[in-house]
Amino acid sequence: MKRQTTGLAALGLAFMLATAPAFAQRGRGPGGPPAGRGPTGAPGPDSSSQGSGDSSHRTSAMANSSPSDVLSHNTAIAGKIKALTGQDAQTACSGFKNLGQCVAAAHVAKNLDIPGGFDALKAKLTGPNAESLGKAIHDLKPDADANAEAKKANKQTADDMKEGDS
Repeated sequence: MKRQTTGLAALGLAFMLATAPAFAQRGRGPGGPPAGRGPTGAPGPDSSSQGSGDSSHRTSAMANSSPSDVLSHNTAIAGKIKALTGQDAQTACSGFKNLGQCVAAAHVAKNLDIPGGFDALKAKLTGPNAESLGKAIHDLKPDADANAEAKKANKQTADDMKEGDS
């Protein structure tokens, strides 16, 4: 019995050693992240979404880029912002940390007919005492369900970014 167990253990070890090079060629070991990904599964320093076909990753990257960088390459989003705010997209989005914040603010201002319009909301979001979108909605339109409206605007923004990415 002991001889069989030892034989099976040796066979298992031989199998593991024989297949180890195959895992190394694929860029991951058992349970490891896919090739091109860091230890947490996040994109590695040399990975890129260009040409990967992963539009959700590009959309996320686009939302987190500076507004002027994205707007210079994406006329669809720029047109959407102009339609929502009545302002040139570069002007409307100046001061926002990322394009997603700008588009969400534009949607909220339009959806709720915010007193003072987009400019009043923008001042609350980008000013020296910048507030969250929910707090700014509550301040400018106290009767609105600020959380639901912020969530709705974020969904609209995600849809816009997907549309503009295609």
